[in-house]
Amino acid sequence: MSLAKTYSAQLIGLMSEVVTIEVDISNGLHSFSVVGLGDRSVEESKDRISAAIKNSNFKSPKQKNQKVVISLAPADIHKEGPSFDLGMAIAYLSASKEIDFSPENKLFLGELSLEGNLRKISGILPILCQAKAQGFTEAFIPKDNSEESSLAQGITTYPASTLNQIIEHLTGIKNIKPNETIYSNPETSSSFGTNMNNVRGNETAKRGLEIAAAGAHNIIMCGPPGTGKTMLAQCFTSILPDLSYEQAIEVTGIHSTARTLERGLIFRPPFRSPHHTASYPSIVGGGGFPKPGEITLAHRGVLFLDEFPEFDRSVIEALRQPLEDRMITISRARGVVTFPAQCILIASMNPCPCGKGRRNGCTCTLKALEAYNRKMSGPIIDRLDIWLNVSKVDYKQLGAKDSSGESSETIKDRVIGARKIQEQRFASHGIQKVFNAEMNALDIEKIVILDDDARILLTSSAEKLELSGRAFHRVIKVAQTIADLEKSSSVKKHHILEALQYRQKVG
Repeated sequence: MSLAKTYSAQLIGLMSEVVTIEVDISNGLHSFSVVGLGDRSVEESKDRISAAIKNSNFKSPKQKNQKVVISLAPADIHKEGPSFDLGMAIAYLSASKEIDFSPENKLFLGELSLEGNLRKISGILPILCQAKAQGFTEAFIPKDNSEESSLAQGITTYPASTLNQIIEHLTGIKNIKPNETIYSNPETSSSFGTNMNNVRGNETAKRGLEIAAAGAHNIIMCGPPGTGKTMLAQCFTSILPDLSYEQAIEVTGIHSTARTLERGLIFRPPFRSPHHTASYPSIVGGGGFPKPGEITLAHRGVLFLDEFPEFDRSVIEALRQPLEDRMITISRARGVVTFPAQCILIASMNPCPCGKGRRNGCTCTLKALEAYNRKMSGPIIDRLDIWLNVSKVDYKQLGAKDSSGESSETIKDRVIGARKIQEQRFASHGIQKVFNAEMNALDIEKIVILDDDARILLTSSAEKLELSGRAFHRVIKVAQTIADLEKSSSVKKHHILEALQYRQKVG
């Protein structure tokens, strides 16, 4: 009888859970079982690791008359995916006395092919980033994950192509060269979307987008088809600052978990644009083992919902809580997972189902118009800070050879300046927030300085427009961002006037 163990890990949400792999081999009729609440891919690992061990020139567990039990602990946590293959194979070889090494402080991650090769797995970056705090100093990973794993700091990673390479390293026959840690990726930080100076006309919309970028405010654009709403949204990321290294690691980890990471560290704010037929789970996240949805994939970036009223009503209403709290909690029978959702929502819509609007000969019936407007409830409207009218552009402007508009780089500099002012103001008051849009009523009372004229105008306008309490505070937050762009020490009357202009539903 012999016993051995190794360590692996899996993600629950975005948090890494260490899984202890224990292998017990005893005499008796042949049997091979894996226990510990594994899914189908974990159960099938018996065949993968048996073939991989045989094709790595060791004796397969299926060729011996013995009882093999592999336990994945903690036993009360559901295990998912093939990433435990490598740890189970190494633990079996250790238990069968084929190899001898110390498993302490070593993490094994990777799927095995039948011939003993290591295949790429998802979610490896957040696992490695949390491994140091969990007591690990070394990690053995598939070579195809080496670029992603090189972004993690504080842990030595050994990329390998085969099971044999890892065995030779552990037994001292031939060492694997460890990954070098990459601290920056300047090539990706210079990539932009469409430049703002390519957009002709619609200066009010550009101004609204600049305010939204500076204060992380949610925004909706309304206008007939073909007026440039989608182009403006695509330009928006070009005026957003690069992510910090910590933010980039966080965003890259999310995309690694969701298997949407292409390569390298994501230094630019992500831009997600799901189709209006997207399902509820695809937007907010979900599944038996909860996975991040589009609102989490847009974390630190932009979620663009084109044709906003065409989305399913349940999808639109599901945005209420994450737009307010900047996170989303998914409750399932197997547990509760919280994902970050600190993104800027950009929505767009036509003025009516036919798209023409009242001023351009709308042909929609009153019933159709009411049904279209009902898709957007009062609570959702309250959570949209800035309403913009995007109108048709004069053909002379469209046909002009050169654009006189400001470039994205110029606008981006002002956005960065306004964000720095916000960070310093929050830090001076001991508030753990970054953007004006994140302020609550207590924060507003504590740090926003309203001039007397601005306060009088705000109160009287709120009464006339019948603003809700939430909308009232959102006007103040937008006005504060406008003041920050002007580097004003207080919110003045004209800041409130401009913020109120963006508060009115258009169409």
